[in-house]
Amino acid sequence: MTTMAIRMARTGIRMATGMITITDMIMPMVTITAMSIMRTPMARRMFMTRIATMAMTTIIRMATTMITVIRMGTAIRTSMTEGATLPLLVWLSPSFPVGAFAYSHGLEWAVEAGDLSDAGSCQAWMADILEYGSGRTDAILLAHAFRASIELDHEKLGEVAELAIALQPSAERHLEASAQGNAFITAAKAAWPSRSLEFLSRSYQGDVAYPIAVGVAAAGFAMPLHAVLDAFLLGFVANLVSSAVRLGPIGQTDGQRIIASLVPLVRRIASEGMTASLDDLGSSAFRSDLASLRHETQYTRLFRS
Repeated sequence: MTTMAIRMARTGIRMATGMITITDMIMPMVTITAMSIMRTPMARRMFMTRIATMAMTTIIRMATTMITVIRMGTAIRTSMTEGATLPLLVWLSPSFPVGAFAYSHGLEWAVEAGDLSDAGSCQAWMADILEYGSGRTDAILLAHAFRASIELDHEKLGEVAELAIALQPSAERHLEASAQGNAFITAAKAAWPSRSLEFLSRSYQGDVAYPIAVGVAAAGFAMPLHAVLDAFLLGFVANLVSSAVRLGPIGQTDGQRIIASLVPLVRRIASEGMTASLDDLGSSAFRSDLASLRHETQYTRLFRS
């Protein structure tokens, strides 16, 4: 129904434009005929006044119709864009079965080491991960996987998927990325199937990193890339905050304050990720990477990373 409505809107615009053009062609002919028939100047002026009034009324009505049709088309396109992103609310929620709750991204060791002890230190740590660490890297990888899926580029998609796994700095971060990615693919194929997911299976047969899985699935539903990146990064921040709350250095209210304060940074990193090339990949969040390495031998652990 949505596609049909858009086609009708476009047809209406063409018809209205065509009617105005026809009016412009016919009016001079009518005027010439009337001028040859009517003999007195007064009759001619009255006739011309009536014709001008009728023509102006017709043009105004046509212009109003065109504006209404254009507004309908814009409203339909906006509705389609907003509706397309609804699955993101499910995919990136804690209820989607990827096991995100089991991973702290190295925060557990950072808390034990004393690096994270209050809201300020947690916010600074998470901001650095977003801007200089895996947040920025994942945004770039997701964007390239999304575009490769849209363009049906087998080679590019396979390259990006392989690179996303290779860039993981530790065994536990490899597990965090691949376990969530593979689980996402499994759940999405079962409940949210799309051609892009099948395209990924034909292009790459290894473990799938989480950002690659989300990017490919989003491409299959023709979602706007900027909305996907915003949602993915905000979901990443929310999971970090959830880990910090469970580990104890912050409470739930502080956690929500941290999420709210990082929204502008999330939007900026998402915007940069849309235009960055694979050559722009890189990380300098060394303390976070070291935390994931040292977590492997941490004596008591709640999380898998």
